[in-house]
Amino acid sequence: MDDLIYESAAKIADSIKKKEVSSLEVVSAYLDRIDSINSSLNSVVQICSERAINEAKLADKAIEEGNTIGPLHGVPFTLKDSLDAEGIISSAGTQGRSSFIPEKDATVTSRLRKAGGILLGKTNTPEFTLAAETDNLVYGRSNNPYNTKKMPGGSSGGSAATVAAGGSPLDIGSDTRGSIRLPAHFCGIAGIKPNSGRIPRTGHIVDYSMGALESLTQNGPMARYVEDLVLTLPIISGPDWIDPAIVDMPLRDPKQIDIKDLKIAFYADNKIHTPSDDIKEAVYKSVKILEDSGAFVEEALPRALALIPELDSKLLGGDGKGWLKRLITSSGTEDISPFIQNRLKQIDPIATSEFTQILEDVDRFRSEMISFMKNYDAIITPTAPFVACDHGQTWAEENKLFFVYTSAYNMTGWPGAVVRASDSEDGLPIGIQIISRPWREDVALAIALHIENITGGWKKPNI
Repeated sequence: MDDLIYESAAKIADSIKKKEVSSLEVVSAYLDRIDSINSSLNSVVQICSERAINEAKLADKAIEEGNTIGPLHGVPFTLKDSLDAEGIISSAGTQGRSSFIPEKDATVTSRLRKAGGILLGKTNTPEFTLAAETDNLVYGRSNNPYNTKKMPGGSSGGSAATVAAGGSPLDIGSDTRGSIRLPAHFCGIAGIKPNSGRIPRTGHIVDYSMGALESLTQNGPMARYVEDLVLTLPIISGPDWIDPAIVDMPLRDPKQIDIKDLKIAFYADNKIHTPSDDIKEAVYKSVKILEDSGAFVEEALPRALALIPELDSKLLGGDGKGWLKRLITSSGTEDISPFIQNRLKQIDPIATSEFTQILEDVDRFRSEMISFMKNYDAIITPTAPFVACDHGQTWAEENKLFFVYTSAYNMTGWPGAVVRASDSEDGLPIGIQIISRPWREDVALAIALHIENITGGWKKPNI
């Protein structure tokens, strides 16, 4: 069973279906693994062992009767604590919700369970998902499985750490400025922020009700293997007739993409925050893999990226963080984390006329970016300018713009995948970011699959 927990969700599902292993054996093995790693990682904050075991027994009974529920029949998964799970405390890392038990699942939770998935527990997140480090006043700090003195990133840091360490084959994160992609990079797993409008945010703490900011936040799968992103994305995609921004757009198959037919741009430095040499080298290594496979590749930096630091700051804080204040109030939180306190102190509202100007500037940025993308199928970039750093370092002044490699593509709304491509000198993971055209998750995932196949992707941590 030790080897089985490191298999892909797709292979586990196949093994359960073929009766090579029972769902109960798999669920029990993952619960044991969580128990063994959680004292070091503090990444799983709620565990629903009894329910998971009962559901596994029902899944096995269905198999014996010749019935399967769906593509995840009997397969366990974990869930970022910002997503509601019926009957399980779902705090979003804020004290006002520390004992909140939802009466129904978030849309993505429900869809995974209807596909046969079995929820093991909830994974840690910073308060309201609004930080690049996973720490909060409810559950405390999560650690990186490759070096527990390092942070796993945020805001889906608990998700990434748990999956990387073999505590779950699959998790669902959320991404507003890089919160799926950054932890995937720091923890050496795969993840995808899908196109804006692909997956409902119903039941997520930061949902569709953010006005001018709603398109920035997307839910998406995180796993050790890219094939599990391919497996999960169709399950959780499509309108739920609650989130008003979701489009019934067909998902294409990554297997239909031929790498040699692709035109790919890349940059190893966005000229805003220069990456370390090993990060740059990972980009060059990935580009060489694609070039050797017949893709057309050229170095090209979209000029519009220079606008991101100003646009990002003014867009998120233009209303004086009024949207965040409303979220705090609706959650009933009185004692907020130091990071959230600082954000509220640092942001003053701007005039309505200035804010509407920012919205116009965002549209001009998007126009420039789509014009750039006319010539390419994908862009290869760093995910972050450094590997997993010590706890607290992302708050440092010199790192205040480290997220711009990812947040630029929340602004465009395009799909962005991350896959482990290399390692730093001290053995920490390096994930590269793959951006594709609007609604072309298939292209990003095809490239991620190809790079993973050559580099090996995820590696087992020594924990």
